[in-house]
Amino acid sequence: MLTRGKLRLYLDLIRWNRPAGWLLLLWPTLSALWIAAGGFPGWHLLAVFTLGTILMRSAGCCINDVADREFDRHVKRTAQRPVTSGRVGVKEALVLGAVLALAAFGLVLTTNTATVAWSFAALAITLVYPYAKRFVSMPQAVLGVAFSFGIPMAFAAVQGRVPALAWLLLLGNLFWVLAYDTEYAMVDRDDDLRIGMKTSAITLGRFDVAAVTVFYLIYLAIWLYPSVEWSSNAMYIIASGVALVQVIWHVTLIRERSRDGCFKAFRLNHWLGFTLFAGIALSYPFL
Repeated sequence: MLTRGKLRLYLDLIRWNRPAGWLLLLWPTLSALWIAAGGFPGWHLLAVFTLGTILMRSAGCCINDVADREFDRHVKRTAQRPVTSGRVGVKEALVLGAVLALAAFGLVLTTNTATVAWSFAALAITLVYPYAKRFVSMPQAVLGVAFSFGIPMAFAAVQGRVPALAWLLLLGNLFWVLAYDTEYAMVDRDDDLRIGMKTSAITLGRFDVAAVTVFYLIYLAIWLYPSVEWSSNAMYIIASGVALVQVIWHVTLIRERSRDGCFKAFRLNHWLGFTLFAGIALSYPFL
């Protein structure tokens, strides 16, 4: 029987009280839906990709916490996570993750064959990422692919194919993930160095702030480049300018490399994604 206490632990495990994580996945996915459809994609696809994003991010948290439980106990920020602290068992967390992933797959089954096929690739990347940080000097790049895979899936759901534009937008979004997840890694750099974890913040060293700035600018440049194909007015250009102002603010937050500043910059990134999405959505009439 699911008690109230157990439910609270499960909600903590999937970061229910910290929606910034799934918002970081949601905005580029919805942006891709609008671009692929040339406007509002319909309530069905909007519901499928919104709920699917929340479910898959929650499943990913379960997998990640199981994979990282031995490392997390040595990091101040993560030591009290449910799996790490032993309040939720490993098998229990994996079962919850599997149920959530199956629920997301059930939503995908209501779309088309192309989207179903690409969902297997998305799942594979989700499973690989938690272990990438043991072997890859910049595992944030792997996360970038995982967090960007809603883009080709959105195009597949609307058009039944994945055009070159989708991969270009995925590449741009990957640089955004590199930017904000490097900020996130900067928060834990001292702990990660002590336990031997590989992160972009450690790999980049004293060039971390400069690199994050470049990552942001590449992201904005790539997402601005194809705008002439799908923006019918100046709304997206204005949104890009607002996004650039946010980037400047983020850089000022992380330039001293303080834990609080870096974590604040990371947490605010979902507003950057929302800004670009709003610019795209407002470039089309709502039907």
